[in-house]
Amino acid sequence: MMAEQQMPGTPGTAERSRRKIREGTVVSDKMQDTVVVSVVERVRHRKYGKTVQRTKKLYAHDASFEARIGDRVRLAETRPLSKLKRWRVTEVLERAR
Repeated sequence: MMAEQQMPGTPGTAERSRRKIREGTVVSDKMQDTVVVSVVERVRHRKYGKTVQRTKKLYAHDASFEARIGDRVRLAETRPLSKLKRWRVTEVLERAR
């Protein structure tokens, strides 16, 4: 019976994908190494059942300066990099037109 249980940290467990992934649009790139990304989340209202959009502004680290205003980017959760920065840009999905 003990052989069936997987040890923490082995492939196939939730340990591998603990970090959150989000996609959003860059709304500001004025800071050095930092972009502000607007992430829209669609959730159902608990009482009324209507789908509601919730927007959050996340501060993300962009050391390569590749993200520009209007770009669609993918973010990954990371250790605290500053007072507000808890995310990093992993890739630019779509360039602004």
